[in-house]
Amino acid sequence: MKYNEIKELPTEELEEKLGLERENLQKMRVNHAISPIENPKSMTATRKNIARLLTELKKRESATS
Repeated sequence: MKYNEIKELPTEELEEKLGLERENLQKMRVNHAISPIENPKSMTATRKNIARLLTELKKRESATS
């Protein structure tokens, strides 16, 4: 997910997507611990998406304060 797409989403959707991405990352970590996943770079991409979502949420939070 690109940062430009993230900026257009409402705050509620950002929080929902953040939860989904965190769940997805947790599942990938468990699966990778049991047996190596096919594409380990997907974990990196998921972590980066989480960081982008958190960045936008913090930016909005500081803008309202």
